[in-house]
Amino acid sequence: MKKGKIIEGIEITDWMSDGKGFARLDSGQVIFVDKAFPGDIVNAKVTKKKKDFLEAKITEFVQKSPDRKEAFCDYYGTCGGCKLQDVDYNKQLEYKQKVVVDAFKRIAKVEVPEVRTIMGSAKTTEFRNKLEYTYTAEAYVKDPSLLKGDDFYEKPPALGFHVPGRFDWVIDVEKCFLQKEPSNLIRNASRVNALENDYAFYNMRSNVGFLRNLTIRTTEFGESMVILSASSTSHGNKAACVTDIETHLNHLINQFPDVTSWNYVVNDKGNDTIFDLDIVNHNGKDHIIEELDGLKFKIQPKSFFQTNTDGALKLYRTAKEFADLKGDEMVFDLYCGTGSISNYIANDAGSVVGIELIEDAIKDAKINSEMNKIDNTHFYAGDVKDYFVDDTFSKHGKPEVLITNPARAGMHADVIGSILKIDPKRIVYVSCNAATQARDVQLLSEKYHVTKMQTVDLFPHTAHVENVILMERN
Repeated sequence: MKKGKIIEGIEITDWMSDGKGFARLDSGQVIFVDKAFPGDIVNAKVTKKKKDFLEAKITEFVQKSPDRKEAFCDYYGTCGGCKLQDVDYNKQLEYKQKVVVDAFKRIAKVEVPEVRTIMGSAKTTEFRNKLEYTYTAEAYVKDPSLLKGDDFYEKPPALGFHVPGRFDWVIDVEKCFLQKEPSNLIRNASRVNALENDYAFYNMRSNVGFLRNLTIRTTEFGESMVILSASSTSHGNKAACVTDIETHLNHLINQFPDVTSWNYVVNDKGNDTIFDLDIVNHNGKDHIIEELDGLKFKIQPKSFFQTNTDGALKLYRTAKEFADLKGDEMVFDLYCGTGSISNYIANDAGSVVGIELIEDAIKDAKINSEMNKIDNTHFYAGDVKDYFVDDTFSKHGKPEVLITNPARAGMHADVIGSILKIDPKRIVYVSCNAATQARDVQLLSEKYHVTKMQTVDLFPHTAHVENVILMERN
């Protein structure tokens, strides 16, 4: 089974957390097939050969799963955003829940007494409240023969999404189904105006150009935000770059006067990250407002907010229910981000302490507390393992209820050690990675056991899923 070999007639029997189909060959060897789904029978080319398994990509469908349906987007198969859009959504949910439960059985070695049915997204299109588009000097063309002219025909500039696995390939997108309007309208208007004015789209290989990224945020509250990222590398100086940025934005403002917030940033770095740069508010407010169950959240250009608003509300409601607050508890919210959960539960707790590494996120958390007249929250910026220590406990007291929502890597070993030491009554663990969550559960099992689980899907048509568990003292 060498790399590059075509294996025929692979019957996919299961689905994994990374979105790959699982099969076992007649030889007994395990193979994972990208973009395959249970019920598919495929021919596939081996892309990786490991000691215990193979990885492959589909070359041909022999028979498609009965759970397959027609993809709704023209860019399916090229864009990596919605790899499961041709699979029935109820089946997506079924297998996402199975992946989570299997992780707890395999890694944590536990059977959860109460596994609630996964909560699906209320919308399977237009469910995102934030999208980031990329300008590129040369569009990715899946079939170069479709280009007019000879083999040396220059590819046109593009504004759209990256091709998976390639930093320099971008698909020119006319319509994306992930975000409601005015997202598509603004993006397309920006492309048209940029081409008419001969603005240089950024070249990601030479790191030269003008227009780099366009981020659009929307809220259920009816507000919207635009953030334009540009480079001065093709202008020679920042002042000339800013002039063109403002001219471009003013053109868009005239077309879309209802947009709440217009912002820009000059980024001359070799990467697209803007969190370490100054963002200029060009027109309108410097923020937008989202509202969840009567609680307002101020979202600035750098603010983190769950990208599926309906899903975020389900997550917060579940966390609050599992915390089972009576009104006088000390609650610690670890990896609290912008304090969304902290503020959401604050009125039902005695006091809430939130800890988060990113300082700007903590600033947002404090602003949201002030805006909602919440006075029993305390936020600290720093590494959770450094703040979740005796000095913090002596100031605020030890938590009776602990909420934790770490990144995909899970909790640091020192944090788990502190949790076991301070012995809270209940732990509500929110995770975007069931495998590391299950690993941490196993480490906590000497004092705690899982009593409830609620999986929540925030990202339809992808392999990603959120999971909330309640752990109680043994």
